[in-house]
Amino acid sequence: MFVKYSKISKLSSLALAALLVVGISPAFASGSHEIKNSNVHAATMPIGTAGKADDVSRTIQISMKDNFFSPENIQIKEGETIRFIIKNEGELVHEFSIGTAAMHAAHQQEMSAMVEHGALELDKINQVMMKMDMGDGNTMEHKDPNSALIEPSKTAEIIWKFSKNSKLEIACNVPGHYQSGMIGRVQFN
Repeated sequence: MFVKYSKISKLSSLALAALLVVGISPAFASGSHEIKNSNVHAATMPIGTAGKADDVSRTIQISMKDNFFSPENIQIKEGETIRFIIKNEGELVHEFSIGTAAMHAAHQQEMSAMVEHGALELDKINQVMMKMDMGDGNTMEHKDPNSALIEPSKTAEIIWKFSKNSKLEIACNVPGHYQSGMIGRVQFN
């Protein structure tokens, strides 16, 4: 019984933190996550591009737990194409996103809208709600090539070509996760 109470208590605390973040964050009238013909994440700064499998120089395994990445910091060479294999070993939905701190701050508002509209729950992604038209053909689908939203016990792959030495982070932008320290650093050699 104690184990069940601890798990429920942990999930309840995280749910409360997520709701507080959602309540503080401004809601988007359109509720859009995907902008037609645009990459919301990478459009704001040249951080790299979606990579090609033939160009991968190495693979980095990333484990996500509640609320940290392992490894927390990754070493990259300018121009390198990396295959990330990301496994969510936590009990909550997590995101692996490559970007700058400013990009993550903007994306956190979109993720709050996903929670607000029921597309993102504590431990699952509501795929039907993710495809809901939020106006002007915009949806909450999570299709950006530098980001993966992953349910517990699931794995995703991202192939990314890092263009130039930039101040980048890997982060989980699910409400409350970034603020609780689910951030890693991308360090260029």
